[in-house]
Amino acid sequence: MPQAQSAPSRDAKEKRRRAASRAGARTPRPRNAEASRTAILAAATAVFAEKGLGGARVDEIADRAGVNKALLYHYFGNKEALFVAVLEATYEGIRGAEAALELEALPPREAMTRLVDFTWNYYLEHPEFIHLVNSENLHRAVHLSRSEHLSELHHPLVERIREILKRGVATGHFRRSVDPVQLYITIASLGYFYLSNAHTLGVVFERDLLSARARGGRRRHIQEVVAGYLRPDGETEA
Repeated sequence: MPQAQSAPSRDAKEKRRRAASRAGARTPRPRNAEASRTAILAAATAVFAEKGLGGARVDEIADRAGVNKALLYHYFGNKEALFVAVLEATYEGIRGAEAALELEALPPREAMTRLVDFTWNYYLEHPEFIHLVNSENLHRAVHLSRSEHLSELHHPLVERIREILKRGVATGHFRRSVDPVQLYITIASLGYFYLSNAHTLGVVFERDLLSARARGGRRRHIQEVVAGYLRPDGETEA
């Protein structure tokens, strides 16, 4: 007849079982690296947009992403490098959406109208874009200047606008000698300045600049300003 196991032996086995269980709990589960990186970028975008670079805390970003700080530092190095990655991803978002418009397939005036409307609507739908760019401007773009991918993001945009202008000149719809960079800065600023300053301007001029009616009026105004600038000298509105 087998002998009953002694109490000390049972206790020792139980201790080993618990120790093994604790060790297993400490062993990190395999993670999908790309999913983790995406989650960190999404959380960082939200926190940086809400609080700026100075107010953002790595603890909060890691917590929102559902990762530990060690993993965040492993992927991005430090908070400033993470901010650069967020800025790059932010610009990649708008540049990718612009490319998807396929403006080269449209007549020049329609292509320009589409670009102007897209830019205005993108700012409305992505307020984090304005918040992040405002934050970086406070730092005089020192972080953005570290990006190794910035020029490759923006060069296609400039060439796309240049081609639209060239086609518009050829059809007699656009004036000559328009700088595509200056034109884009104008298109962007007409919406960016309005939306980034809507609260203060609303108080100053006693208007609700973010109402549906006001936003619709602003969109039409931007279209008229850009179309009027591009119209050849002496041509009247059809």
